[in-house]
Amino acid sequence: MNRFTVCLFALALSAGAVFGQQPHGAPAIDAAAAAPLTKAEVMKVDKEAGKITIKHGFIENLKMPAMTMAFKVADVAMLEQVRIGDKVTFFAEKVDGKFIVTKLEAVK
Repeated sequence: MNRFTVCLFALALSAGAVFGQQPHGAPAIDAAAAAPLTKAEVMKVDKEAGKITIKHGFIENLKMPAMTMAFKVADVAMLEQVRIGDKVTFFAEKVDGKFIVTKLEAVK
């Protein structure tokens, strides 16, 4: 392989990463796994509505400032793991214009 071929190969790999494509055999990157979790405190748990109100820090992936707000949860079973006052870390995404918690972990 000459230098030109190596450069073209490297450029192709870089372009795939920029445009969200993975090189053959490379694992896909999950957005929730790649972004940092946000520290928060549980203020309210509404199992019937499938919502959690949390006082959170800056949410990196959403560029959302620190505040207290209610979020829908992707899976209501997540709400069984937390109580008011618990310290948690979470990941939220904007799906169809709504903010949804897709990962929630109690801090030990």
